[in-house]
Amino acid sequence: MTDRTPDSDASALDALDRRTYLQATGAAALGAAGLAGCVGRATGTLATRVTDQPADIGDFESLVVTVEGIWLGPEGAESGADGNETDDGDMSDGEAADGNETADGNETDGDEENEPAGREYFEFDEPQEADLVQLQDGETQLIDERELAVGTYQFLQLDVSNVDGTLDGGDETEVDLPGNAPLTFNESFEVRENTRTSFTADFAPVRRGNGTYLLRPVPRGVEVTYEESGGSGGGEGGDDGDDGNA
Repeated sequence: MTDRTPDSDASALDALDRRTYLQATGAAALGAAGLAGCVGRATGTLATRVTDQPADIGDFESLVVTVEGIWLGPEGAESGADGNETDDGDMSDGEAADGNETADGNETDGDEENEPAGREYFEFDEPQEADLVQLQDGETQLIDERELAVGTYQFLQLDVSNVDGTLDGGDETEVDLPGNAPLTFNESFEVRENTRTSFTADFAPVRRGNGTYLLRPVPRGVEVTYEESGGSGGGEGGDDGDDGNA
C-alpha cells in the first residue's frame, strides 16, 4: 500500500495544472490562427458600370459594345496601355490610327510574351452588351459585380470583343479600339471589407477624318463610389464596417 504524502499530492496537482495550462494555451493559439486566416480572406464587392460621354454619339442610332471581362491592376501591376487614355480633342488620321497608344504597351491576343505583368483577368459568365446610345445624360449600366480581395487597385481595363455601330439613318460604320487594346482606365480605387465599390467606366466614340470612329476612354468621366454593405451611405463616406466576412 502506497502512502500518499502532502508532497506527492502537490506534485500531482502541479502536473494537472500544467496539462490544463497547455491545453488552454493550445486552444488559444488555434483560435488566433483561425482568426488570422479569416482576416486574410476578407473581401469586398466591386460593381463595374459603363456610361457614355456625348462626343460624337449623336451620329449613332445604336452603338453596341460587347464586354467579355475585366483586367484589374493590384499594386505594382502594369496596364500596358497607358497611352489609350486621353482627353485630347480632334485627331488627324495618323493620330487616330496609333497616336493614343503606347509604342509597345498595348498587348494583342497573339503577343503573350509582351503581356503586362501583374494584372488579373476576370472573365464574365456571359458576355455583356451595352448600347452607348442609351447610356447618356448620367445613365449607367451594370455589367459585372463580384467579390474581390480587399486592397488597392491601380487600374481597370475592359475586354471589349466587339463594337457594332449603326449611324443615324441606318448605315453601319466601323468603330475601332485604340490599337485594338483593352480600354484602360488608370483610376485607382479600393476594394474595402463589407463595402460595395462602384467603378463607372466612361468612354465615347470620336469621329476621325476618314469617316470611321474610335472608341476612347474618358478619364475625367470615371466615377468611383463606396457604399457599406447592408447599410445606407455612398460616396466617400462608405468606410469599412466592424463586422468582417470570414
